[in-house]
Amino acid sequence: MGKIFLKNIRLYAYHGCMDEEEKIGSDYIINLSVSTDLDPSSKSDRLLDTVDYVALHNIVKDEMKVRSKLLEHVAQRILLRVIKEHRAVKKADVMVSKCNPPIGGNVEEVVVKRALKRSALDLD
Repeated sequence: MGKIFLKNIRLYAYHGCMDEEEKIGSDYIINLSVSTDLDPSSKSDRLLDTVDYVALHNIVKDEMKVRSKLLEHVAQRILLRVIKEHRAVKKADVMVSKCNPPIGGNVEEVVVKRALKRSALDLD
């Protein structure tokens, strides 16, 4: 077993409950990790034997383009796609951070962390 990490993916998106957030947008940082068996790719040195982190990055970018009111919803969509599109992933963890959230105070970021195990879904 092993993990693949995509750390500090920086994107600009338009999530939030306020109208201003839909118009102005905000900076986001996403961290994604997936648990998978890395033994086959460690031995073969073939991309086909692992989870392609470029494909994972594309999932994050695609889902961040779809507006949501809540970060929890964005995080869940990312996790579901990762699990559904990559059968080798046993578990996925994601943190979605909104930088400088408009909450009337000096807050660097708001973060939602979610995890999803393949066994929690009836996909197999």
